[in-house]
Amino acid sequence: MNKISEKQESVSVWQIAKAVMFAFMGIRKKSDLEHDAAILKPVHVITGGIIGAILFVVGVMLLVRLVVS
Repeated sequence: MNKISEKQESVSVWQIAKAVMFAFMGIRKKSDLEHDAAILKPVHVITGGIIGAILFVVGVMLLVRLVVS
């Protein structure tokens, strides 16, 4: 598949979430990274990162409240 047809692929929410999740963990195959870089726009990654960070903080807060109470 060439670069032009890769950029024309539609980006799913799952692809964005997966890319952001692996970026948070710091593990990613080089081929997957290159594929994501070819199809994801910066606005997708930034939005996914903000949503991921909010979900992480809320999850930690809920976990702390559960453990403390």
